[in-house]
Amino acid sequence: MKKCIQAVASYTTNPNEEKQTTAQETLAVAYSKIDKAVKKGVLHPNTGARRKSRLAKALQKASRTTVTANT
Repeated sequence: MKKCIQAVASYTTNPNEEKQTTAQETLAVAYSKIDKAVKKGVLHPNTGARRKSRLAKALQKASRTTVTANT
């Protein structure tokens, strides 16, 4: 999760296509790890859903901010 948040923060400070791609790739990796933890019983399903939602919201907010700044 931390790597995903750092990638999103990096994308927010200096938006470009490469950083956006990196942020989306780390989001996919984080989703996979969260899903595996839920499947193994390490995380409660609601906790996994909450964490995935927060990560998606952070990336969405960053992309909205960069679109607004570019126009």
